[in-house]
Amino acid sequence: MTNLHRHAPLRVALVGLGTVGGGVIRLLNTNGALIARRAGCPIQIVAISARDRNKDRGVDLSPYEWVDDMTTLATRDDVDVVVELIGGADGPALTLARQCLTLGKPFVTANKAMLAHHGLDLARLAEQGGIALKYEAAVAGGIPVIKGMREGAAANEISRVYGILNGTCNYILTTMEKEGRGFDAVLKEAQDLGYAEADPSFDIDGVDAAHKLTILASLAFGTELDFDAVATTGIRHVIAADIAEAAALGFRIRLVGMAQNGHDGLFQRVHPMLVPLDHPLAHVDGSLNAVVAEGNFVGRLFFQGRGAGDGPTASAVVADLIDVARDEYGDAFAMPVAALTPQNTADAGARIGRTYLRFKVQDRPGVLAEIAAATRDAGVSIESMIQRGANQADGVLVAIVTHAGEERCVRETLERLAGSDSLLDTPMVMHILD
Repeated sequence: MTNLHRHAPLRVALVGLGTVGGGVIRLLNTNGALIARRAGCPIQIVAISARDRNKDRGVDLSPYEWVDDMTTLATRDDVDVVVELIGGADGPALTLARQCLTLGKPFVTANKAMLAHHGLDLARLAEQGGIALKYEAAVAGGIPVIKGMREGAAANEISRVYGILNGTCNYILTTMEKEGRGFDAVLKEAQDLGYAEADPSFDIDGVDAAHKLTILASLAFGTELDFDAVATTGIRHVIAADIAEAAALGFRIRLVGMAQNGHDGLFQRVHPMLVPLDHPLAHVDGSLNAVVAEGNFVGRLFFQGRGAGDGPTASAVVADLIDVARDEYGDAFAMPVAALTPQNTADAGARIGRTYLRFKVQDRPGVLAEIAAATRDAGVSIESMIQRGANQADGVLVAIVTHAGEERCVRETLERLAGSDSLLDTPMVMHILD
């Protein structure tokens, strides 16, 4: 349904005035006239709310009414839509979302954690009230991947969706790649530059990417959101030697979120992977994000752009507001909640592919034979094995690339080597993107 006759302003309450909230204000101030033409009416912020009323946010807040109790916004007749930018899977953000949707107030959010954990319940509330639940800004910042998946690719059966979903991790990995520095040093630089939080765990341990992948999987396959089924590994154990070894083999390391729906269930994983140089993801550098969707009629779709920051994320928020002004919105996850299907979790061990394994081992005779025996007994075929360095104190690195085979065989190899005094550290496992 399109409302071609709306002239009264769309009145917005903005909750959360951090980087993105300030960006929304600046965007509406800068592009207000253009946005009004596209929306069919002006979009005006009428009320704002945040934790600290006195903090300098670099924008003029005087035109807007300050509201201390954000929960009152759900009941106000002079607010048409609430925008939530405070974050958090639970707590005030979830309370506000439930209040707005229960009371028939359209709701726009950038909160991927809340959607990954509570998206079905919120979508059900929106559906019952016939109102909008919009979240373009929750995945990949300014890249219109939600709209692209929900609308542009709606006629396709999607075989898999995957991509680089966290700019912090991508910045760290590509900087390590270009400069040959270690993880800890580059992480510290990323924090100093504002690319990484003081506590970067959600980013570098893959949780943020897993939240986004959960949402993408539901859109792609029409399945219920299942964050707990995402097998998640971050990048904190990737070392400079892994980067160099990957480059020598013709790969680049990227943190990839991948979802695939098959006859054995839904496979969801966030994991550092070796990406071939001829794949578009290998050339996504810095803090950029990229998403690939493979459809049975459209083929490969590739979305790339800035995945975070005030400008890109604010752009996605305001695009949602334009949809609300036009009355252009459908089911939050592309189909009614009742049509979303629960799925078994696919057995990752049955997946076929090549794998990179890196061991830190004692520099002594027989170690390579021990590793080779473990791979042989587990049914792993070795494509290449390389030993680097010879330092009695720190050990040496052994890197293996396997031929294509079942992942359970790689897991069995590691189980056979567990407890060996030849190993000085936990082995690193990275699968190779086909």
